[in-house]
Amino acid sequence: MIRPQDLIDSAFRSLRINPMRSFLTALGVIIGVASVIAMTALGAGAQEQTQNSIRSLGSNLLIIVPGATRGQGVVFTPSSFFSLTLDDVEAIAKEIPGVQVAAPSQRAGGQIVAEGTNWNSRIEGVTPDYLIARDWTIGSGRMFDDREARQGKPIVVLGQTVVDNLFPNGNAVGQKIRINNGPYEVVGVLGKKGQSATGNDQDDILIAPFAVVKRRISGRFGGRADTVSTIYVKTERAEDLDRVQEEVTNLLRQRHKIQPGAMDDFTVQNLASIADTFKQVTQTFTWLLAAISGVSLVVGGIGIMNIMLVSVTERTREIGLRKALGARSADVLNQFGLEAIALSSAGGAIGLVFGILIAWGITALIKFPLVVSPASALVALLVSAAVGVLFGAYPAWRAARLDPIEALRRE
Repeated sequence: MIRPQDLIDSAFRSLRINPMRSFLTALGVIIGVASVIAMTALGAGAQEQTQNSIRSLGSNLLIIVPGATRGQGVVFTPSSFFSLTLDDVEAIAKEIPGVQVAAPSQRAGGQIVAEGTNWNSRIEGVTPDYLIARDWTIGSGRMFDDREARQGKPIVVLGQTVVDNLFPNGNAVGQKIRINNGPYEVVGVLGKKGQSATGNDQDDILIAPFAVVKRRISGRFGGRADTVSTIYVKTERAEDLDRVQEEVTNLLRQRHKIQPGAMDDFTVQNLASIADTFKQVTQTFTWLLAAISGVSLVVGGIGIMNIMLVSVTERTREIGLRKALGARSADVLNQFGLEAIALSSAGGAIGLVFGILIAWGITALIKFPLVVSPASALVALLVSAAVGVLFGAYPAWRAARLDPIEALRRE
């Protein structure tokens, strides 16, 4: 009886006799596994990048904006463009349980000038609660306090991108700037946040007291003195988001006297729901790309079957001689089956390495996190071995079925 170790040694020795042919035979499996690993790693990296970008907007956060959502965008009417007010902010903070802070924001734009350099940036008038709602930190200097915000002092806090463009030496705190020809003092610099999920630079921002932006920067384009562009609502716990969203919607409909069945004049966006949607979309595309890449594994399996059939034909006399010397049909079946499995498994291992290297190179180029799931790597290796079993079965069966006398007679 032939030992299993002898069969394994014989199988690998047969593959080493024609290394180039063995490599080319396994090439389809190599490409298939490399493609699957690279695609799943890129998909997971994109998903992680998206989740990080959404988390950077703030945790446990609801964003309320004027205008009703319809179809793919927000619909504005003359009455809804300035539908949110400071009284709405105060009512949300006081009347809805589970709300940690409700922070108003007034958006504006303007040219920022400092030391002979100018820069156009997003300007937001806020209260100190804005930093809590957005999970933003102060990198240097300080944030203006509630008293300064109420008094409308001409002070500002800059994002890092604004600092880099206006103060290349990095010393922004205590400096004077001008916005639309009005003087302001820089009291702080925000910590870095990077890009948002939509690719916008979150650090390209200037924040100032709400009253200052309303009176001195946004002017008539900011609506009445009590209207706001956005309300950021941060809940105490993540599990409260859905309940708070529903209660905020009901409260604002009541305050704005919206009749049952009528369209809202505001939109409440739940970042957790947006994050889940992005996750589902990226997962779907990841598995779709992986499935398309998996076609290469089938092609590789067909290549293995083809070469193994050629090998059976070339080694007919060898098979006959083995059987004549006492080898059983099962031994021949196992030998050729092991050769097919060794080819596909070796191709899977090489493909795994190449897939990780490809994913690493692409993620480094586009600055995505590299996420290689051990589960996907294990599945790819198991599938590559299964390809060897599946597509090597028929050639092995053909070899085992050969009659030794006929095999020895064949030239």
